[in-house]
Amino acid sequence: MSVRRAAGAALAALLALALALAFALAAVPALGGPRAGASQSGAAAAATVQAMVVGRGGEVLAPARGVSAAATSVRVRGRSCGVAAGTPLTVLAALRRTGGPGFALRDYGHCGSSPSSSAQLYVYSVGGEPGSGQNGWEYKVDGYAGSTGAGDPSGVRGDGRRIRTGQRVLWFWCQASGGGCQRSLALALPSGSVAPGAALTVMVTAQDNEARSRPLAGAIVTLGSDFASTGADGRATLIAPAQARRYRLSATRAGLVPAFPQTIVVR
Repeated sequence: MSVRRAAGAALAALLALALALAFALAAVPALGGPRAGASQSGAAAAATVQAMVVGRGGEVLAPARGVSAAATSVRVRGRSCGVAAGTPLTVLAALRRTGGPGFALRDYGHCGSSPSSSAQLYVYSVGGEPGSGQNGWEYKVDGYAGSTGAGDPSGVRGDGRRIRTGQRVLWFWCQASGGGCQRSLALALPSGSVAPGAALTVMVTAQDNEARSRPLAGAIVTLGSDFASTGADGRATLIAPAQARRYRLSATRAGLVPAFPQTIVVR
């Protein structure tokens, strides 16, 4: 083989090796980058919560149901404003999309496409019921009243913790007084199932803005066609229906926010 042919062959071999190395490097993900087949967004699944809306006078504007607190956008004075997932405002928007009441917002900041600017959004009307003076729309998460705006990405208590799956989100028209809003009711029961025709004793408490509870007398508890009033200890005893199926257990009292209903299985 001539010196020229040998040099040409060596050069070709070097070029082939360089190309193979380039393809191999291209196939390796960058350090810290996403793996093949991994989600590019890295976003966690949106929280699924139970949500309910109660208007003026205790009227239920949206019965309790499960919704996804996924990120969304809302319209404020002709602008589209992004709202972070896991905020009470995304819950209210999800209820609206599933047939719940409409709502109106004011922007006390300057919202835009980024959810980071949605902290100053204020819900001033739901279901055509606007706030008046100190009275207006508030939210609770698992019985605790929020301390931040409904769309604030820092979380309902400002500690970075947003709404999580399994929590209960209540929107209600607050009748303000010196101690905060009127109390909201909560139901406690020993079991989620009962035999047909058996007695079932439940307890009703009234919760303040910090989810502090006390037994509530005079609440009306309903299960199927039976109902009873709670005594001074907050307890009432009901008779389960004779037919085996699922029933809704509810608790109300005039002037207070109704409880999230519970499901009782008769079997």
